[in-house]
Amino acid sequence: MNWQPDWGLRGRMFVTMFLLFALYIVFAGVLTLYIGGGLWMIAILFGGFSLVQYYFSDTLTLRSMGAKKVSADEYPQLHSSVERLSQQADLPKPTVAVVDSNVPNAFATGRNQRNAAVAVTSGLMNTLDREELDGVIAHELAHVKNRDMMVMTIASFLSTIAFMIVRWGAFFGGGHSRGGGGKGGGGVLVAILVSLVVWIISYVLIRALSRYREFAADRGAAAITGNPSALASALLKISGEVDKVPDKDMREEAEMNAFFIIPLKSGIVGRLFSTHPSTERRVEQLRELEQELTMA
Repeated sequence: MNWQPDWGLRGRMFVTMFLLFALYIVFAGVLTLYIGGGLWMIAILFGGFSLVQYYFSDTLTLRSMGAKKVSADEYPQLHSSVERLSQQADLPKPTVAVVDSNVPNAFATGRNQRNAAVAVTSGLMNTLDREELDGVIAHELAHVKNRDMMVMTIASFLSTIAFMIVRWGAFFGGGHSRGGGGKGGGGVLVAILVSLVVWIISYVLIRALSRYREFAADRGAAAITGNPSALASALLKISGEVDKVPDKDMREEAEMNAFFIIPLKSGIVGRLFSTHPSTERRVEQLRELEQELTMA
């Protein structure tokens, strides 16, 4: 398959990004109006920390997930698949890592195409056949090719600052009020309330954007492998196995949801605010792509 753009999907992503941008412009204006330089300094310091964290995202994410970088001697078949699929996707070969976990899943991380990593769990390799594993790896490579780590980091940057202002605003607001700057404690309270609203709205928009990018990565995987049905089969297998994981294991692995190809479910609320679209919708899209490939 050719790497053809889905203009409907791109349009939805553009609208979501536009709404986020407009929201953040209003947010920045309110902060400037009501709190002057007080909490802005905290925002700048935290922003600098976030940029450093993003720069080292591949190493930090692998470490936090318990992923171990592996050599071609240790996992020859896995390295062979990643190298072959990277060439097909016109990407530099990323770092290859394995997570020792029974939960079948995979994720990609890295700030750009030359500083990326793809990790799979031992449970994934034990669950899928060769073509299905290729489909999952291709999905993660599509995330790298689409620069999704960068896009989602930029999209969530001011949302995270809004959350930190809500969390720490009362503490710093007290000192700000005593100092007599800006519009006093009342202005800080307004800024905290606006930050809360901004965080809630951006939380919903960012998750919508994340779901759209999962669809885009599925399409990319189909283009890389030319085999959409293999990824569809893998998604169904992974989803079925994830549902069998005990609650205790699910709590331990829940922090990986933002990176996994299939998120771990945590009830109705968890599915409502999921970073991923439903497996059923993804499989439906892949079957449509399979039909397009057959008719081509």
